[in-house]
Amino acid sequence: MSDLRYWVGFNIVRGIGPLRLRALLDTYGSIERAWHASADQLRSAGLDGRSIGNLLKARSELDLDRELKRIDAIGARVLTWDSPQYPRLLLETDAPPPVLYIRGELTDDDAWAVAVVGTRRASTYGREVTRRLADALARNGITIVSGLARGIDGIAHHAALASGGRTIAVFGCGIDHVYPAEHRQLASQIANQGALVSDYPLGTRPEARNFPPRNRIISGLSLGVLVTNAGKSSGALITADFAAEQGRDVFAVPGSILTQGSVGPNRLIQDGAKLVTKAEDVLEELNLTMVAEQTQARRVLPEDETEAALLQHLSPEPTHVDELQRRSNLEIAQVTSTLAMMELKGMVRQVGGMNYVVARESGFEYVID
Repeated sequence: MSDLRYWVGFNIVRGIGPLRLRALLDTYGSIERAWHASADQLRSAGLDGRSIGNLLKARSELDLDRELKRIDAIGARVLTWDSPQYPRLLLETDAPPPVLYIRGELTDDDAWAVAVVGTRRASTYGREVTRRLADALARNGITIVSGLARGIDGIAHHAALASGGRTIAVFGCGIDHVYPAEHRQLASQIANQGALVSDYPLGTRPEARNFPPRNRIISGLSLGVLVTNAGKSSGALITADFAAEQGRDVFAVPGSILTQGSVGPNRLIQDGAKLVTKAEDVLEELNLTMVAEQTQARRVLPEDETEAALLQHLSPEPTHVDELQRRSNLEIAQVTSTLAMMELKGMVRQVGGMNYVVARESGFEYVID
């Protein structure tokens, strides 16, 4: 898009986050006009003196076309609020990051994602339960989201890759820095079998203060967050807190009351997190038990005119199969067989008594204009 440079520019300016950028867009109608607004205009739009000073300085010093070339040179691309590929789950959260830097690919299948997080100092127990759960979730078509850190994060990514599944790593630094350095090969594998994601500008170093805020992206990309092994002050608990604020499910693996790495999950369970002993606990709670089958069906069986005709008459309110037949003027056998395929593909759900609704969970919503 021609205005991509201005999105990148604003993302570099300190003091202009999602809320202030949204205010500027509401005021000026376009990212380009907001970028070129005068100091008085920016003040009228609600920016404080420091933010205005930072923006004016950036406008005089930044070569935005050069910034785009730098992004392209490392094999990355940029998604913004305006990008059709921007992850829908994340976009639905409060104050989603205006810009995401991506290496690899985000796909529609990533709408079925679960974050698996925990301590950097993983116990033997924590390592094993993480490996087993991440492997089982990935084998069931779930994208594993984590933070590329040492310990639990790295184990979760490795397990997803080993199972042939997808995984997303969210950075606490620029997409051009891999942290920790020993995970460079892992990051490369993830870029080939998933995506590396950051909202930090290129060149941002992996400073400690960057990691807690990035956890809101980990939870925001996910339908739920699973904490497998974490101490009482682990950053994984921050991710769980973000998940709760975003209306996402929180899951935790119980452990011995005598071990430090189980203090965090045990506390989450006390506070209402779903206790997990097997992957099915997560899949059933999120209604994701048929994701692998639905994904395969969607790939093999593309939408046709009959499906489109039925979707025209489906909504979140239950509609009986006989009513669908009457409205669509199709043969009843054709209606029932097509609905069976659509249910397998995750497009519709039967809610009892041969009544159907359009599917809205599992990250997909079909809207017919």
